[in-house]
Amino acid sequence: MKLIAFVGMPASGKSEAAAIAKKLGIPVVNMGDVVREETSGQGLPPTDENIGGTGTRLRQIEGMDAIAKRCVPKIHLIKTPVVVVDGIRNINEIEYFKKEFGNDFKLIAIHTPFEIRFERARKRARSDDMNSMDELKRRDEREKGWGLDKAIEKADLTIDNIDTIGIFQKEIEQLLGNL
Repeated sequence: MKLIAFVGMPASGKSEAAAIAKKLGIPVVNMGDVVREETSGQGLPPTDENIGGTGTRLRQIEGMDAIAKRCVPKIHLIKTPVVVVDGIRNINEIEYFKKEFGNDFKLIAIHTPFEIRFERARKRARSDDMNSMDELKRRDEREKGWGLDKAIEKADLTIDNIDTIGIFQKEIEQLLGNL
């Protein structure tokens, strides 16, 4: 099984890339969903602060690869040639996936400038989204604290998400179609 993982700053386009994979019939495991499930299981509302805090606590208690470890059993239940993982946040997660999947693991970074990410986050209106540039900056810093910037540097390939949604979708379709 090939495992394709998307990594990028908040609101860079990881979820859109994952949605394209789903449209192509490729199963997706969302790392953020694992954290949202844990947050909900603790009876907390799905705010950015609660979800981010849960992600931080899981990593402090179980190790920086805690979310990846929770995803791998879900991935192994899927019996398809390719699975996509949405939401790598640090090098430890990359290393864990590489240990589990070897050369069948590929990391794709999605790069989107800050201003574009902020506008897209405002439009998508998820419960944990940022409503101000300061909130996005705080979230960026929190995720960099987990090692997100270092994880992005480890990507096998980087896609710039700076054009229209249609152009980005075609780039992801082409990328996934060449697997």
